[in-house]
Amino acid sequence: MAGRNARWRVTDLPTTKVGVERVFTYFIAGVRLGTVAQMVPAVRVGLASSPNDAAYLACWLAAACASVAVSVATLIRQRPLGAVASAADFALACALLVLAPQVLVAGERFGTWVAYQPGYALSVILTASGVRSLVLWAGSLLGVVICYLVYLGDAGAGMATTAIGNELTYVVYAVVARMLFNYIRRIAHDADSSRALVAELARVEEERRARVLMHNGVAVMQLLANSSPGEPRSGLADLAEVEVQRMRAYLRGRPSPAYEADGGGQVTLAPLAERMCDRFADLHADTLLDLGATVRLPREDAEAVENALESLLLNVRAHARAHNVVVHLDEDLHGRWALTVSDDGVGYDPASVALGVGLRDVVIGELQSRGLDVAIASAPGEGTTVTISGSGLRRGRGDGGDRLAGAR
Repeated sequence: MAGRNARWRVTDLPTTKVGVERVFTYFIAGVRLGTVAQMVPAVRVGLASSPNDAAYLACWLAAACASVAVSVATLIRQRPLGAVASAADFALACALLVLAPQVLVAGERFGTWVAYQPGYALSVILTASGVRSLVLWAGSLLGVVICYLVYLGDAGAGMATTAIGNELTYVVYAVVARMLFNYIRRIAHDADSSRALVAELARVEEERRARVLMHNGVAVMQLLANSSPGEPRSGLADLAEVEVQRMRAYLRGRPSPAYEADGGGQVTLAPLAERMCDRFADLHADTLLDLGATVRLPREDAEAVENALESLLLNVRAHARAHNVVVHLDEDLHGRWALTVSDDGVGYDPASVALGVGLRDVVIGELQSRGLDVAIASAPGEGTTVTISGSGLRRGRGDGGDRLAGAR
């Protein structure tokens, strides 16, 4: 019941093209039924004074029934009338103006609802201005203006200023109403387009997050699958466990496993890097972290750095064929820190090698989105050096800039 009632509350309607068209139906029904309400009190006087009371009543009933029919039809359709129905609506308004001199005395054609025809025509102009066809709207408006001149006949000779004012009222109200219809429709269209864009961006971002999350896990599983039966696998098992926990948290819509953080949500970077290097014991990496022992990062930044470091070490293991790997952390007097991963492996040519998911998304994309800098230097036969750096003064997301010397 509550849902049905909400359907009729304008404030509860969606701000979409469909919602806007439904609001238009309320406007149309309100104007048309309001016009009928103004016509009703004067019908008895009109019948008494009309030279042809039967014709007067027939015209009055035609106007009243058309207004009710338009109101009901638009409310049921939940959108304004189409071109054919709007043309018929305008045609009836024109016919009533042309027939009015036959059912009204000259003195009642101004300033009274006994002569309901001009008011009825105005209600049609206001409510049918939302018709899509510009030609139909302009032609129908011209028809109403011409028929109003017929309506005036000799009665308008002594009231030229009033007649001109009424004609201008038709034109001005028609133009204003059409502008409002079209503008509100454009707002609704832009709102729908914005929602679609936001949904698409959210989808793309979710795909990116999934790629980032799955990349390291897939790499670990591949290493496990390709390892020899007698090869030590404890380090890989530890990595796999971490990735499983991370994937489970993602699938359940929960935050990633928490890190040891202080009351302000800060994580010390050196122990995090040490633990990650321990999981890659087979690389025999030299960890030189003492100079950056005091570097602390927000929890989210620490997680991104850990993922990036893991991806870099996986890259070294899978591609570098390196004999020596050095992981170095340093911090200067101004709070600027740098985490460097260097290997003496095969290297690559940054100009000819396309970015892979690991470097593009896990390392560069994630870190730069958090205001951290990434610089990659490599050459064939000379190994690869990747430097992740940041400032003790946390910068906003996206301020990292592109400071890459190259990437693979």
